[in-house]
Amino acid sequence: MGVKRSLQSAGLSLGVLANILVVLATATDFWSRFSDGHNGLWRMCRKNNCTYSSCETMLAVTAACVVLATGSGLVASVLGVRVLHASRDGNLIPPRGRNACLVFFLSALLLLAGMVGYTARDAWKVDSFFSWSYFTAWLALPFSILAGFCFLFADMILQSTDAISGFPVCL
Repeated sequence: MGVKRSLQSAGLSLGVLANILVVLATATDFWSRFSDGHNGLWRMCRKNNCTYSSCETMLAVTAACVVLATGSGLVASVLGVRVLHASRDGNLIPPRGRNACLVFFLSALLLLAGMVGYTARDAWKVDSFFSWSYFTAWLALPFSILAGFCFLFADMILQSTDAISGFPVCL
């Protein structure tokens, strides 16, 4: 397996891991804990009584950014599968990994915006502590960035081999 395919495989694995973490964080209600309950993006639970969260602007922005990050991460993973599958088939003109790279970076940017918004919303509350769903979403951020860099470096290798393929040089 060449370096290009190894980078593409690593990028796809990191991207799928980031998607799993973001979906897990989005679906759970343990973003922050306080003395008599916990809350997430969608529900607030106090003393075993869960209700839907009120429509706060920052919470809605966070939820929208995290959901968009999830969607773009899934699109990037599909693009990554397409790039990896096409390079195995030996097509004459395989699809470039640049698109997967850009969409992984977009996913990371959306996730960062949502997480910063949620942090700014809850950072100054005295009795509130961030919980495991919040940290799971933060953990997905570097995985998404690393997946983008893997596809970027694989695309750079593809460009460099295409550029020097016409030269009569043995490297």
